[in-house]
Amino acid sequence: MGLQLYNTLTRKLEDFKPLIKGKVGMYSCGPTVYSHPHIGNFRSFLVADLLKRFFEFKGLKVTHIMNITDVGHLVDDADEGADKLEEAAKRQKKDPLEIAKFYTESFMEASRLLNIKPPDKYPKATEHIKEMIDMIKILIDKGYAYVVGHNVYYDVTKFANYGQLSGNTLDDVNAGARIEINLEKKNPQDFALWKHDPKHLQQWDSPWGKGFPGWHIECSAMSSKYLGAEFDIHTGGEDNIFPHHECEIAQSEAASGKKFVHYWLHTRFLLFDGEKMSKSKGNLYTIPELIEKGFKKNAIRYSLISSHYRQNYNFTFDGLNAAAQAIDKIQQCVLRLTDLSKTGKQGEIRKQLQDLTSNCLTEFDAALSDDLNISKALAVCFDFIREVNKVEDMNSKEASALLDTISKIDSVLGVLEAGENKVPENIIELAEKRKEAKNEKNWPLADATRSEIFAEGWIIEDTPSDYRLKRREEEK
Repeated sequence: MGLQLYNTLTRKLEDFKPLIKGKVGMYSCGPTVYSHPHIGNFRSFLVADLLKRFFEFKGLKVTHIMNITDVGHLVDDADEGADKLEEAAKRQKKDPLEIAKFYTESFMEASRLLNIKPPDKYPKATEHIKEMIDMIKILIDKGYAYVVGHNVYYDVTKFANYGQLSGNTLDDVNAGARIEINLEKKNPQDFALWKHDPKHLQQWDSPWGKGFPGWHIECSAMSSKYLGAEFDIHTGGEDNIFPHHECEIAQSEAASGKKFVHYWLHTRFLLFDGEKMSKSKGNLYTIPELIEKGFKKNAIRYSLISSHYRQNYNFTFDGLNAAAQAIDKIQQCVLRLTDLSKTGKQGEIRKQLQDLTSNCLTEFDAALSDDLNISKALAVCFDFIREVNKVEDMNSKEASALLDTISKIDSVLGVLEAGENKVPENIIELAEKRKEAKNEKNWPLADATRSEIFAEGWIIEDTPSDYRLKRREEEK
């Protein structure tokens, strides 16, 4: 089934056709590692993960690159202000590399908690200075960049298609309206490829003197190194469209003479209780902070992927609780099917259940093939769960086939693999204790143990061959 995605570059839905049949080259703008990433950051990262997982669901081989920005991202995206990483280093009285290492690990840990599949590589900006310098040299030689003292700027007037991604024209982009105009630049809109600042804590030698790279050149250099000068799809948040992604296009296409990226996918902003997220409002929650509040990590993942990426998403604590209940419904079905797959009677799969499985996967594929229509895909999933729960008489082969269908769905959703679904060891110990008490006909102890299991938030149900455990909230 064909896949359609909304391409920010063309502003329309397009059939996704990779450059190389069966393979996808994918680049995602990663974190600037100067602080703990918050849920707003992770919405974009999770959409990229959902897309990659769906590519793989459809049988495509994905090469995925996500950068780590550990130098050069200034407070103002228009090349002004302090380096975000340096500001953090000064506040904490640490070396910038210490700061970068600490917050990179914070990002990686939060990604693991959310069950985000690691990309093929996390290139760091500080480890690719040579590639950046080489690209800057090419841009100077081709007349797209110019040197002023120890600084190098990109001349946006030389690139005819500047503004194609964002829709901004050069007349629209008036840097002087927001900041003091840099008199070194030929045009206020020109952006820095290499910056000279003797006070900057991170410095590298270059043909133009000691300095550090501009933020935009980093992604152009790293993406081309690992994916080639031309690749399939680039993802990021809508705040990256301008100037960052616009500048990436200008640099990359001027340097290579090729079309840089064929499909651009951007995720809209996350709101919290209807408000824009900000430090001043105190709603920039991190993943560990939400877990400390008692929310499950797979519920956080479910909540953040459950709304269409091209719509602003209103994140709430009530939504997290609803996400946990939704996952429990799936898990209840999984526990039942797992038990039946081991203890059910022998037999062949009935056509009714074959059709149920086939139709579910076809409809799930169709929903996500429609520009990642996650709401429709989740509806397909829960329709399937509801129909499965209606089937009372099921043999082991049928249970295994239905279980496999849920597994295929979850290979995309990733919510049953996030570590919240296993029965805790203490509950299993209590269940085994009750089982032993029943075998010994010690009914008072068996009843007391059942009550203890219930008090811990679980329900134990006897089956013909053993028992089944499920969360108490699944009864609601």
